[in-house]
Amino acid sequence: MNLALADIRHKLGRFLLTGVGLGLLMGVVLSMVGIYQGVVSEALALSRAMAADLWVVESGTRGPFAEASRLPGDVRAMVRRLPGVAAAGSITLRTVEAQAPHGTVRMQVLGFEPGQPGGPTAIAEGRALGNARFEMVADRRAGLAPGATVLLGRDRFRVVGTTSGLVSSGGDPLAFIHLRDSQDLQFALAPPAARRAIAAGAAPGATDTVNAVIARLHPGADAAATAQAVRRWKHLAALSDAEQSDVLTRSLVQRARMQLGLFTVVLLFVSAVIIALIIYTMTMDKLREIATLKLIGAPDRTIAALVLQQTLLLGGTGYLAAVGWVFAVRGYFPRTVALGPAEVAAMAGVIAAICLLASLLSIRAALRIEPQQALGG
Repeated sequence: MNLALADIRHKLGRFLLTGVGLGLLMGVVLSMVGIYQGVVSEALALSRAMAADLWVVESGTRGPFAEASRLPGDVRAMVRRLPGVAAAGSITLRTVEAQAPHGTVRMQVLGFEPGQPGGPTAIAEGRALGNARFEMVADRRAGLAPGATVLLGRDRFRVVGTTSGLVSSGGDPLAFIHLRDSQDLQFALAPPAARRAIAAGAAPGATDTVNAVIARLHPGADAAATAQAVRRWKHLAALSDAEQSDVLTRSLVQRARMQLGLFTVVLLFVSAVIIALIIYTMTMDKLREIATLKLIGAPDRTIAALVLQQTLLLGGTGYLAAVGWVFAVRGYFPRTVALGPAEVAAMAGVIAAICLLASLLSIRAALRIEPQQALGG
């Protein structure tokens, strides 16, 4: 007879209720691990989708994600002529609050040249941008379906397609529009301000400015050598894809990652303490039963196995409940909860280790129980 299973069957309702309660706590820990991973995946989502080998930005900056960057529009043609460059495209980036049919939507608007690097590589629904102006492809998180209209600045844009999983490093959904529309949105002055600028001697309607130029290289081309050529001969800053990823993960989201990581460690510690207290209470509730086992000659390893097996079964029940509810509701989280087989397996190992450590106090207390206590009143 397995004593642990016999005791669980005797108090099945209490065991399951305790396991579900632990599952809620473990689910919070598991969701924090997923959010931690999601912050990194969100930060890299756009750069990975663009599949750029080289980012050319304003000299002295690490833009366009980490800091402001402005370049003349003709830089794209300059980069396109560099040895090893297969294609180059200009982009602009700006975070806006747009007026949508269902309310105000905060999104990051990316302007690009259709047919050049910079646009979405996959359309989930609808179609990509055509030649007409004032069209938009938005991520599903914006809550915009094909056919919806969005007010950006002074112009209305019609959504013609949607993407999936393309967000900014801050978690805002991405929207793609024509470069010309984006330049007007970002750099064109309002009529009163434009009149004042013209009166002061500025060139009217000068909006041929971009935030970055992205390039794709020919197979076998050296990205580092091309970046060095941009810095030396064009007097601009250039980052390889690896350098851009490093900027995104270490500069933009580093503090968020540290905070989430610390909070996860605190939750794991709290979980270990709660599991230890629950197992200790369950063990003390069986004081008479354990004393009886000792009285009839049960060895210490039998008592230790009883406590350890119950601890692992309780931890396993809680963990299964945690995995179930986290995967059921993770789509409703405002940020990505990135949980794959590796994270789930690693968390299972951590929970098992916590259960083993938490059972030590209860095993020690169970082994100190005297057989005479079975005869007490």
